[in-house]
Amino acid sequence: MIDVAALCVRFGTIEAVRDVSFTVERGESFGIVGESGSGKSTVLRALSGLNPDWTGRIIIDGNIMAPRRTKEFHRRVQMVFQDPYGSLHPRQTVDRLLSEPLLVHRMDNIERRIMRGLNEVALPSSVRFRYPHQLSGGQRQRVAIARALMAEPHALLLDEPTSALDVSVQAEVLNLLSDLQKARGLTYILVSHNLAVVAHLCPRIGVMQGGELVELLTADDLRAGRTRHPHTAALRELSIELEEPETSY
Repeated sequence: MIDVAALCVRFGTIEAVRDVSFTVERGESFGIVGESGSGKSTVLRALSGLNPDWTGRIIIDGNIMAPRRTKEFHRRVQMVFQDPYGSLHPRQTVDRLLSEPLLVHRMDNIERRIMRGLNEVALPSSVRFRYPHQLSGGQRQRVAIARALMAEPHALLLDEPTSALDVSVQAEVLNLLSDLQKARGLTYILVSHNLAVVAHLCPRIGVMQGGELVELLTADDLRAGRTRHPHTAALRELSIELEEPETSY
C-alpha cells in the first residue's frame, strides 16, 4: 500500500529526514517512534502532501506521488492530527465538520453518512450540532477520526493521535482505531513518542533518531527487549520508567 524509498527532507541547511525507507502492506499498521525532533512527524507530513519539499520516492496504492497531491489522493489518504481541538474549526458544528469532506468530494447520501460516521466512532447523535469546545478531549478526537473517514479513505496517517488525551481515554481511542481498521480494511501509519501506544496498535515499528530510521523491528521483539540499536534500547528503558503501570512493558 505504501512504499517509501530514500526519503529526504531538508529545511534550509538542516536535513530533517535522511534516506528513510520502509514499506507498509495493505491493511497493516506501521508505527514510527522517536524523540521530539527525530523527524517522525516530518515523514508523515511528506507522505500526506503537507510538506512538498522532499526528495526520494513515495508510492501509495500503486501510484508514484508528486510533491503536489491530487484531490483523489486526499480522498484515499487522510490524516488525523495530534491536537483535536486545534484541528477542528471552533466555529463549526460537528455536523458541518463531517459534511464538509462529503461536499468537497461530491459524495451523496450526506445525512446517512454523517449518522453512520458518528455511530462508527461511538458518538451519540446528540453531539451532531455541538461545537468542539462543548465536547471532551476524547469526543473531539473521535470527531476528528470520523471526519477523516467521511471520504472513505484507504489509509490513515495518525500523528500522535492520543498524546493530548488522558491514559484511560488513550486506550479507548486506540481500541476504536483497531476496530475501525478491521471493519474497513484500513492501512495505518502511526507516529508517536510513546512506545506502549505504538506497540498496542502496530505489529511492525520503525525507530527514528536524528532524521534517520535506525531500526525496524516487531512489537513482540520490542516488548521482549530484542533490540539491535542502542537508541531503541534507551527508548524502551525510558518507556518502562515513565509509563503508567497498566501500559508499561
